[in-house]
Amino acid sequence: MLDTPEAVVEALRENNERPHGLQRTITAEELVEAAEPFDKPDVLVTALLELMSAYEFTGEHRKSPVTFARLLKLWDTAPESFSQWEAHQIFWRFKWVTTSLLQVPEVPLATVQGWIDQMRTRYEKADHGMQPVAAMRYHVASHTGDGVADAYDLWATRPRTELSDCEACETRHFAWHQVTSGDDAAALESWRPVLDGTIGCSEEPQMSQARALLPLLRAGRADEARSHHLTGYRRVRGNTGMQDEVGLHLEFCALSRNEGRGLEILAENRPLFEATGAPLARLGFLTGAEVLLHRLVDDGHADTAVAGPPGRNWTATELLGHVRSEADRLSTAFDARNGTSAVGDRRRLRLAQPPLLDEPLPLGLRTSVTHSSVAGRRTAVVPTAAGAAAAVPDVPEDFVSLVRQARRLAAQGHPGSNRLWARVAERLADANTTHDPRLGPEDLLHAELAEHRAYLLSQEDFNAKSITELRRAEVLFERLGMPWHALSARTRVFAWTTAPDESTDGGTDDGRSPQADEAPDSRTDRPDTEAVQAGLDEARREVERLKTEAPLTGEAPGEGEPESEAERKAERVLEYLGVLYSCTFAAYQEVLRQLPEPTAPAVELFEEHARTLHMEAERLAVPHQVANARQFVADMAGRRGDIVRAEAELRAALKNVEDSGRPWRGSRPRALLAQILLAKEEPAEAVELLHQAIADAVRYDDTDFQLAPTYGLLGHAASRLGDHGGAVRHLSEAAARFDQDGAYNEATDMRLQLADVLARTGQRADAVAVLESVLSDEAASALDERLLAQARLTLARGLRELEEYLPAAEEFLRLADTVAGWEEDDRAVHTLVAAEAATALAMADRWDAAGTAYARAVASHAEAPNPSLIINMMCEFARLTMLSQGSEGLDTALGHLAQADEVRAAVPEGTENFVPWYESGTVHYRRARVLAEAERFPEALREAETAIAAHEQGDEHGEVPRAEAVRIAALIEGNGLGLFKEAVVRLTAAAARCRKAELPEAAEILNALRQDYLAR
Repeated sequence: MLDTPEAVVEALRENNERPHGLQRTITAEELVEAAEPFDKPDVLVTALLELMSAYEFTGEHRKSPVTFARLLKLWDTAPESFSQWEAHQIFWRFKWVTTSLLQVPEVPLATVQGWIDQMRTRYEKADHGMQPVAAMRYHVASHTGDGVADAYDLWATRPRTELSDCEACETRHFAWHQVTSGDDAAALESWRPVLDGTIGCSEEPQMSQARALLPLLRAGRADEARSHHLTGYRRVRGNTGMQDEVGLHLEFCALSRNEGRGLEILAENRPLFEATGAPLARLGFLTGAEVLLHRLVDDGHADTAVAGPPGRNWTATELLGHVRSEADRLSTAFDARNGTSAVGDRRRLRLAQPPLLDEPLPLGLRTSVTHSSVAGRRTAVVPTAAGAAAAVPDVPEDFVSLVRQARRLAAQGHPGSNRLWARVAERLADANTTHDPRLGPEDLLHAELAEHRAYLLSQEDFNAKSITELRRAEVLFERLGMPWHALSARTRVFAWTTAPDESTDGGTDDGRSPQADEAPDSRTDRPDTEAVQAGLDEARREVERLKTEAPLTGEAPGEGEPESEAERKAERVLEYLGVLYSCTFAAYQEVLRQLPEPTAPAVELFEEHARTLHMEAERLAVPHQVANARQFVADMAGRRGDIVRAEAELRAALKNVEDSGRPWRGSRPRALLAQILLAKEEPAEAVELLHQAIADAVRYDDTDFQLAPTYGLLGHAASRLGDHGGAVRHLSEAAARFDQDGAYNEATDMRLQLADVLARTGQRADAVAVLESVLSDEAASALDERLLAQARLTLARGLRELEEYLPAAEEFLRLADTVAGWEEDDRAVHTLVAAEAATALAMADRWDAAGTAYARAVASHAEAPNPSLIINMMCEFARLTMLSQGSEGLDTALGHLAQADEVRAAVPEGTENFVPWYESGTVHYRRARVLAEAERFPEALREAETAIAAHEQGDEHGEVPRAEAVRIAALIEGNGLGLFKEAVVRLTAAAARCRKAELPEAAEILNALRQDYLAR
């Protein structure tokens, strides 16, 4: 019931604690109605101020001036009804009225100017400075484009007053003036204290972050732009009072080539299409949406489904037409009201902007609409100059030239041959293309294409279709009288049979056989090892027979020897080595299946085949096959822990690649060597190798080289090197590429690593934004359950660190639901989740739910003990209880600490990961603080001294917590008991001890308190 002033005031207090939104606004309107009948208008004043705030922060600018007019009338008739703070608000909110009236095109400029004149009159009468009035005149000039320079000078040269906008908001206006004047560099320098968090307010930094995005991109500061998008958007999403800012984030996504992210933002903010209370901000939102939709339509995605105003389905073209029509109407209305073209000009300028980047800026976010679905596949972000000069052959238009070029590149093992063979297949599928006798027998071309199809199918899966294509090639080669080629194809059939179904990479020298340097998973269908080995043995016997018929040499053709004969001899050499490669690959796969304890015969067979491949490739002067043999050996050595041999073989393999004249063969061994170097804690060289591997893969069109895991490895190496910006870029790129490949678990793993890097470097809000994208409903449904649980745990902890306690608690509770069905072996996880959920709920002031989670954690601890975690939870509950209830919560807080003592005493001696002295000191320290807050100082001092004694037992490990316990003891002595001399003696000794222990910060803190007491 709201029938008394006291009831209305209490309801106002409760409503003030709600977040701004529709519910708070509706309640504020109801409370104004409830306050009107009372004799004294003081309650009505408070209610009207609350209502005006609700309108201001939810974008209801049409209504705000009317509410202020009522307040102003009360101020003139009953000023005694206003408290000192409320009287100040009357003058402060004149500024709100001006900006609100500018938002509405139906309000004449004369009316706006009239309010500013009244503001000036009242400020003068109250002896307030004129800088805020000059600021309002500047805002009008900036909006209309009329007299901007003079208005800016009048505002910027005046000193600030107590009624000036806060420093952060004023900085935003100064910086934005510089942006619109074309000076991005000066704007970013002005913005620095806001963007780095030095100054802020309820509206900052999120409003400045949105406005700084494009200037940062234009300045080449893409890492900062990414960060401000991640953190800034979280603060404005779904907020009807931040329509303009949401529009700027949409624009940023379009111009940084992140259209998929933009579509997600559009979907998350669908209600903003119906928010009409702030027309100027609405125009900003619609313009941002128009920039995004225009990019989509121009890129050929006119029929893409997009989220628009509720009530119907929209395509990009349809929504673009709707948005453009509404935005045109609004901008025309503003320009008509203002008598200038400024609003329309600004809109046209935004719409004319081209993308600011050639490739998508990696944001690190999981989007339900991938970039590939709206703007084509990603190309590699080449991190070194080596990738600048492409070495990709052109695709000839002439069919004969096309086939000859494909054969030439295939013989060299050049990855660019894949693109050419694909074009050959396309041309043959065209009825207008016929076989040309200059290309030799038609069956030869069909055999080559069958090999290429087999290779492509192997990239999807090692299944029966790829084997079928190889067998088709074998038959054709036999028919053509090309036994070496037929044997090579047949041997590959046996080798590929041994490969795991999940393997997706391949490519020896000819781009047709499995690659040694991949890391395949275990098979579910074990191959018939005996049958495979019998087939390979038969192939080796066939090799010996063929060698007697046509001996192999690695020599150049002799004088007068036909070039065609020399080419056939070279082909035989390559096919022979291909057979040896396939035998090595099959033996390699057998050892992999037996790891970690392979049998001696399997290892010996592998070593024999690798050695034969190596020796024969050296004898026949084919160094890239020597490199392949070395990679097999290096990979196996690395898997079995022989890092020294692995490194030596890989370095030698890279020398072989260099000698081969086939530089495109270097990417894989470089990536493998980088992994070895990271294991040896040598990240600097690893980074160089990975940069070069990516650059060469791009330069030589090696589309089969796995860029996603390589970028992930590069991010890991950069992080180890201390290059956190590089780590963020590379891990973000890796995640985006895994998404593109449909490898969502791998993408999530990259994002967890990315979030860890961001959190460790103080970018906690960025980390939370990344994790939230991982856990969006659509993304989460495709994830491994345990990976999902890890992501949710990390997100919950991140939200807690950002002091977003209720969202953190909600994530912990969702995590509890996830792990509830896990097996009994995972009870320790239940304990952890329940304890962390309990603490987060208490921090969010949800004490009933916190109590339930607390009890659940204690019960889980009884089954799966985690004493350190439970003790920490109990100490936190003691702290939070005192924070919430003050001295009235003393008994409850002490009860939690008594429970902590019981848990500590029950831990068996020698329990792993439990440090008795530390846990004892922690509980006594917390009890000292609880008792001190209840002003029971003698008891508190005894507990603090007990904590000090406990930490003494930790020797050097206990110095930091001991110093903190000394600080609390000194505070109790001095501030609580008035024993300043004793406290000074204690602090003097402790500070000296900290300096001796090389803890200068702790010593400084203790000494500062000592100096304070000495001054008293």
